Amino acid sequence: MSNTVLFELGLEELPARFIDNAEKQLVENTESWLKNQRIPYQSVKSYSTPRRLAIQIFGVESKQPDIEEEAKGPAKKIALNEKGEWSKAAEGFSKGQGKTVEDIYFKEIKGVEYVHIKKYIEGKDTKVLLQDFKEVLLGLTFPKNMRWGDFNLRYVRPIRWMVGLFEDEVIHFQIENVETGKETYGHRFLGSKTSVPHADSYEKVMTDEFVIADKNKRKMEIQKQLKQIEAEKGWEILTDRELLNEVTHLVEYPTVFSGAFSEEFLEVPDEVLITSMKEHQRYFPVQSTNGQLLPHFIAVRNGNSAHIEKVSKGNEKVLKARLADAQFFYHEDQKGSINQKLQKLNRMVYQVELGTLADKVNRIKTITQHICEELGQESIKSKAIRAAEISKFDLVTHMVDEFTELQGIMGEKYAKLFGEDEAVATAIKEHYMPRQANGQLPATEIGAIVSVADKLDTIVGSIAIGKMPSGSQDPYGLRRQSLGVLQILKERNWPLFVEDLLDDVIHLYEEKKLPTISKNELEMEIREFFSTRASFLFRDEGIAPDVVKAVLRNGIQQYTSTLRKAELLSAKRNDPEFKRVHEALGRVLNLAAKAEQLSINPELFENDSEYALFNHYKNVHKSYIYLYNEGRFQSALEQLSELAEPIHSFFDQTMVMTEDMSVRANRLALLRNIADDVLLFADLNKVEWKQQY
Repeated sequence: MSNTVLFELGLEELPARFIDNAEKQLVENTESWLKNQRIPYQSVKSYSTPRRLAIQIFGVESKQPDIEEEAKGPAKKIALNEKGEWSKAAEGFSKGQGKTVEDIYFKEIKGVEYVHIKKYIEGKDTKVLLQDFKEVLLGLTFPKNMRWGDFNLRYVRPIRWMVGLFEDEVIHFQIENVETGKETYGHRFLGSKTSVPHADSYEKVMTDEFVIADKNKRKMEIQKQLKQIEAEKGWEILTDRELLNEVTHLVEYPTVFSGAFSEEFLEVPDEVLITSMKEHQRYFPVQSTNGQLLPHFIAVRNGNSAHIEKVSKGNEKVLKARLADAQFFYHEDQKGSINQKLQKLNRMVYQVELGTLADKVNRIKTITQHICEELGQESIKSKAIRAAEISKFDLVTHMVDEFTELQGIMGEKYAKLFGEDEAVATAIKEHYMPRQANGQLPATEIGAIVSVADKLDTIVGSIAIGKMPSGSQDPYGLRRQSLGVLQILKERNWPLFVEDLLDDVIHLYEEKKLPTISKNELEMEIREFFSTRASFLFRDEGIAPDVVKAVLRNGIQQYTSTLRKAELLSAKRNDPEFKRVHEALGRVLNLAAKAEQLSINPELFENDSEYALFNHYKNVHKSYIYLYNEGRFQSALEQLSELAEPIHSFFDQTMVMTEDMSVRANRLALLRNIADDVLLFADLNKVEWKQQY
């Protein structure tokens, strides 16, 4: 007979951002616990609201299955002594299994007889085992915990009640001073204390008490009501996914309503109004069907529609104060000039070891100028440098101080108001891109250049003063910023070498005598850091790990070129026609490492295979290097492939490691020259040609 089990953990209001992960843990930990306890079940269903985490377990058997096990012991020759009597080893084995030597029998395994014992383990009652379920509840982890009262337990919020039911019977256990029972609590204002009569009736009991316990149903209800308002008003509601998820976790019984604000606030940029509504008030902004922001908002009440007009008015009053502040900031920020605001950057510390924000801006200008020169972008260099120069001026504005997420966005808007060139203003906004993983990249050349310059300075500077990310800790977002640099290089297909860019920034830090770790250590750490990020991006492109290692052997170099080589090798690695080429070039790489010289003396050749390989190499080398430098990698690899048969003939007819040291060194030098050409492309010995991914 299968049964239903219910556990509910009642808490003070949980932070909305904690709930998804807590519910996920509850499901995973429950399933793992049931498996470890050998409790058969069919499925689980979880619930979450700001005040509760709950889980139903369906199809639970009344007891564990009985187990009959066969335990293997020592070999027969050890179990019996010379007299044929049971040894201490046999007696100890049987005792350890809860049996006696009389239960022993022998079983042959690969020609050797071993002691065996069968033991029967009777399954325990599920209701008894479920009393230990509190391990699952106490095993939930949260970003922040607290203590309350005189209790020692540290938990996300104080525990107020617990429900534990096996069908209609209480599963008894206690956490601090709270015992399990049937009593639960409905909506804080609309519901009341009630009882869950049966584990199957949980969701209905909650609904009767104005609690939609299933978060997905709660979200669907919010979305349904949003669509109703859209249809009634002819609006488009900006239903941001993250905001919708957060609001879902802020309410137990949602009622959607609308409010309005004065049209005078529409003079403030849309981004400011939207940010104020979303980030501070958790409101959904409203726009017309043609995309124009309207003086209305949508909010979600934790309750029913009673007196909803008063609720709307109250929310309008709160929002009015917020928007009035934003309007004041907007006007105040337009006073003075950009240069006056730049002066304030001299008083704002960026990093104690790295100086002020003004110092950082000066470094960004230098790096920007260098990138423009490397790209041959003389026509836009002055605008790019100006964009770099004023890239951070909005950090001293009231608006960005209040809404930090608007940095760059307000910089663009204020720059236009102060009469800056359109391209310069746009670059101020774009230089923060991408703002998150896989986010939007700068759309303009100037924005991309300043973005890379800013990110390179941040990354090199942070690592230089020992702020390398570790584990999951990356407070300065260096991983995201390095990925952003590489994504921009790919998007714009710039012919820049990553390592050269990094070296230039490191050299700039040396020139400015900024405190850093040793230059060699800094170069090594930063190159390794970027190489790891490139590996991540290559794998995201579908490149197998072995090919990634092969092409990154010499560093990232030109990102797009290295990616193209990786894509070519990915196609070749499973091409049976290329196998013989790979074997030949691989044999060269294996021995070339022993070479101590590069010069080749043809007069020391002793057989035709040496002359043939040398002549083929001379014919191939020049065209190979030309094709490689032109980025024609398919053709370049075909040139290398021409050496395969001469290489095989060479190894068939030549003893490379001969006793004559001058002949040996000459043969190794020939292989070394060929190997250098191969390694210019990739370390082919790292490619696992036979393996399928």
